[in-house]
Amino acid sequence: MNDKINYPIRINRYLALNGVATRRDADKLIQDGLVFINKKKAVLGDKVQETDKIEILKDDKHIKKLVYIVYYKPRGIVTHSPRTGEKSIKDTTDLPGIFPIGRLDKESEGLMLLTNDGRVTERVLHPRFAHEKEYDVIVREKVPSRAKRILEAGIRSSGELLTAKKVRILSEHRMLIVLTEGKTHQIRRMLDTLRLTVENLKRTRVMNIELRTLKPGDTRIIEGPAQKAFLNSIGLK
Repeated sequence: MNDKINYPIRINRYLALNGVATRRDADKLIQDGLVFINKKKAVLGDKVQETDKIEILKDDKHIKKLVYIVYYKPRGIVTHSPRTGEKSIKDTTDLPGIFPIGRLDKESEGLMLLTNDGRVTERVLHPRFAHEKEYDVIVREKVPSRAKRILEAGIRSSGELLTAKKVRILSEHRMLIVLTEGKTHQIRRMLDTLRLTVENLKRTRVMNIELRTLKPGDTRIIEGPAQKAFLNSIGLK
């Protein structure tokens, strides 16, 4: 999934793709005279050729530390834009500058990725990358034996084709469903077509990142080999 760099490329995008900084922070580095192209101080809008030599005089006060966090969103918490009386992720975590990647509806729970790295969102969420997201689903009614076949073949709902990449029926009332797209209320809409009522919906995995032993409201920093694998899988260093 690595993005191939097409030259010439703007210097701020070049720095972002190479994991030096977000584009906004790259612009700050350039404005502060800390970026050089072939020994010449770069200016905003400069373009880089493949043969150019890029040097960065790093200064920690100009580059924020990029962090990636696993958060167990409790049921009843909204991801964005809470209404009166509701609580959002920002209300339940003490993590300034951090934002959630994507959404998980209010009545669902489980794994959310939080970060301050603006490069990550599209690379994780856009359907063209087909990243897996796994959900543990408990339904009120008995799961019919044909559910796996129907969900994997796809269900038409409100003009959209909703498809599960993989379905495992674990018991009469429980399934694991893997998606590679993230359409609004997708699992609930698919199961509603099968006349199955969702009692509990928990996201347990996004790509190589798993919820594991986290409890509702808990967080875990993605670091070391796990962080490297995560960033590599979305084409970042």
